[in-house]
Amino acid sequence: MTEAEVLIIGAGAAGLMAARELSQAGKRVVVLEARQRLGGRIYTFSGEGFTAPTEAGAEFMHGEVPLTQSLLAEANIAYHDTAGEMYEVENGQVQASEGMFEDLPTLLEHLQTLEHDMTLASYLAQYFAGEQYAGLRTWVTRFAEGYDAADAERVSVFALREEWAAGGAEDSPRPAGGYSRLIEHLAAACRVAGGQIHLGHVVQTVQWQPGRAQVLCTNGSQFMAKQIMLTLPLGVLQARDGQPGYVRFQPELPTQRAAAQALGFGPVIKVLLEFDTSFWETVGPALQRPLPNMGFLFSDAPVPTWWSQLPEQRPLLTGWVAGPAAERLRHTAPEEVLQQALESVAYLLGSSPAAVREHLVAHKVVNWGADAFALGAYAYATVGAAEARAVLTQPVANTLFFAGEALYEGHAMGTVEAALASGQQTAQKLLACPINPHSA
Repeated sequence: MTEAEVLIIGAGAAGLMAARELSQAGKRVVVLEARQRLGGRIYTFSGEGFTAPTEAGAEFMHGEVPLTQSLLAEANIAYHDTAGEMYEVENGQVQASEGMFEDLPTLLEHLQTLEHDMTLASYLAQYFAGEQYAGLRTWVTRFAEGYDAADAERVSVFALREEWAAGGAEDSPRPAGGYSRLIEHLAAACRVAGGQIHLGHVVQTVQWQPGRAQVLCTNGSQFMAKQIMLTLPLGVLQARDGQPGYVRFQPELPTQRAAAQALGFGPVIKVLLEFDTSFWETVGPALQRPLPNMGFLFSDAPVPTWWSQLPEQRPLLTGWVAGPAAERLRHTAPEEVLQQALESVAYLLGSSPAAVREHLVAHKVVNWGADAFALGAYAYATVGAAEARAVLTQPVANTLFFAGEALYEGHAMGTVEAALASGQQTAQKLLACPINPHSA
């Protein structure tokens, strides 16, 4: 039995940020991570035929991210802007694209007049139902489902209004060398301050009472602490008994479980394709529609969103399927998803899957919805999300604390910034909470 003052479940951005704060404040901290690596949904991998570190999870910094920027500066990690042209392909036709951004001012102006929250689907059906708005409806829905991994039937239009007004999607730099460098920085700071991090420890049961909790892992390890912080992904909190990844509480937490169900958590599939050259830049014998200087591309293909590594001249294309489209592929074999990706690239370029495959030197399909320790990619705000977050951010008997990107208040929900901020804020809350074994 290992004892600690604070036990943190999850070594992602929220968990490691909290671990650093608490260990530096003098707490005896132990972090348990189910995976054999740090980072959670931050996953920068090397090898597997790829020529450089590659992001299988979080990749961009969206909008104003002061905490992320401060930590990157502290760790001496640079970041660089994205570059290149934005394209749209619809019905086999290629054109330069502004996406929904050209309609955004008009949309935001109308949204400011809205007095009551509703789902995006209801909003578009009520206020933009005419044929003249067909293009706007398509783009707005695609953007919410693609960028936010949201279900238009559940996502809050008030939350989208706040996010779109902040403009984070138009400004998306990348940390140099990948986000995992930041994760390693936080983990190192935790260890220097005396914190312990145990990988490969899958939490099965949390037995608790006010001022005392015990954690049982599937490998037989047991840990005891006065307080526990759970930075489990929302998908894991939403899991049902018997599902992979499910964590049991004794006694159970029905109010917190119901609050978790009330929030949205979207699946994402990333398809990483590295080629021998950036063959999509110029016309060739088997390529009719080149995409010179392509930065981002949005389309009606099965894998609808793609981006390059520009300004870095690396022949890597990243395919992105999110929201309901990713949900439909949650249990699809990686080989089948790869084939859909190759067919999508071929369609976009006016080529053939065989011709595209000839240039392929490395590939990886990352299906976050099928990952037992994530069961999705990131959260989005539903109608009534504020009330659900308020339940989950309230400590349980000053003993159990929840943190993570899903519980962040602000327009950056679903981002690394949100996870870091939530971890930091929850750590400060824990430090301010006296342990009273008689409280309920």
